[in-house]
Amino acid sequence: MSATATALPTPFDGAAAPAADTIDATYRKLTWRLVPFLFLCYVVAFLDRINIGYAQLQMKQTLPFSDAVYGLGAGIFFLGYFLFEVPSNLMLAKVGARRTLLRIMFCWGVAASAMMFVSTPTMFYVLRFLLGVFEAGFFPGVLLYLTYWYPNARRGRIIALFMTATTIAGVVAGPLSGGIMKYMDGINGWAGWQWLFLVQGLPASVLGVAAYFFLQDKPEDARWLTAEEKAIVRGQLAQDQQATASHGSFWQLLRDPKVYVLSLIYFLLLGAAYAIIFWVPTVIRSWGVTDMLQIGLYAAIPNLIGAVAMVFVGRHSDAKMERRWHLIACVLLASVGMLLTVMAKGDLVLSLAFLSLAVVGVASATPIFFTIPTAYLSPASAAAGLAVISSLGNLGAAVSPSLTGLISARTGNPLDSMFLVIALYAAVAAIVWLAVPAKMLRKAD
Repeated sequence: MSATATALPTPFDGAAAPAADTIDATYRKLTWRLVPFLFLCYVVAFLDRINIGYAQLQMKQTLPFSDAVYGLGAGIFFLGYFLFEVPSNLMLAKVGARRTLLRIMFCWGVAASAMMFVSTPTMFYVLRFLLGVFEAGFFPGVLLYLTYWYPNARRGRIIALFMTATTIAGVVAGPLSGGIMKYMDGINGWAGWQWLFLVQGLPASVLGVAAYFFLQDKPEDARWLTAEEKAIVRGQLAQDQQATASHGSFWQLLRDPKVYVLSLIYFLLLGAAYAIIFWVPTVIRSWGVTDMLQIGLYAAIPNLIGAVAMVFVGRHSDAKMERRWHLIACVLLASVGMLLTVMAKGDLVLSLAFLSLAVVGVASATPIFFTIPTAYLSPASAAAGLAVISSLGNLGAAVSPSLTGLISARTGNPLDSMFLVIALYAAVAAIVWLAVPAKMLRKAD
């Protein structure tokens, strides 16, 4: 890939441009072909990342794990992710998505399944770190892959559709994890949490093999697109490329202060989101719910509401071509929702209602955020830029579980750790308002 962006020829120069209905039909075809499969892969990825939040409810009963050990192990995943994310995304740009996803998903499936053999804190730390190493590059790699197919004007809704996988995974994770731990506990002499890691880990390896045969690296390779449809995709992407400023070499990218502003925002977003994700099962148990399956079912409710909301928010943001105030509104909603959850003082109905309100903001914020760097970065710098932002941002998720674990251990009340979440989301709103100018987002107004 060249260091600078070069203008692509517009395929309809000298010919009638395709009708809007034809363009829409082409992108509907793309979406039905690509997004469901990528969505499924991300559901599995997110399950393998967050199922530790449910597993630890049993693990701490049979293994010498304190809240602090669990918090460190939950967060150390993101250290491995951080170290290998940029190299992985640069490799995807060179060798293609098919080979990269095969490598990533097959290896993380093996590591996720191996978690069933954990017996000491050291083994726990090592396997969580390796899981992060192997999964590194999946999320920014898919974002990069989507920029090969979708122009900026359509990217908000597509990223939102793809990222509903995180909330759908939350919906699935609760009942599935609770059911496995409740009903498979003791089968073949294994604890329920061991079955949890095995059942949810192996599908990643299978999907990695499927990705190699199902996906195409670029629109030009897609035999299921007609010549006219390929020309439409090229034309839409060419218009984007001509409108986006080049960022030059990788080292010039690293000297761009806006990249670090975006990284800080993502650091805070992920730190807050994963503090919620990893500790919600414990928080629900603190409301007086003790049955594993019931904990999972209650945890599913906010995620289901968040999944629906994030699609509508993404569509609204695309329709208005406005990102900044949408993001601010989402994080403020998350902050207020978590504050109300804490103030509900364990009342089950009120707590679930307010947590659902918070998750609407939590779920909607991240896809809105990623429309900003994908619009700001030039095609030539997208692979490295997305990986830098994502890898630095993931350090937030490495830090926050340990902090929330320490707060909970110190106060004896897991709800107290949610004040950290409230502060993080409020900080995001302030930074976006002060440090992300509207012109940076290339709005269409």
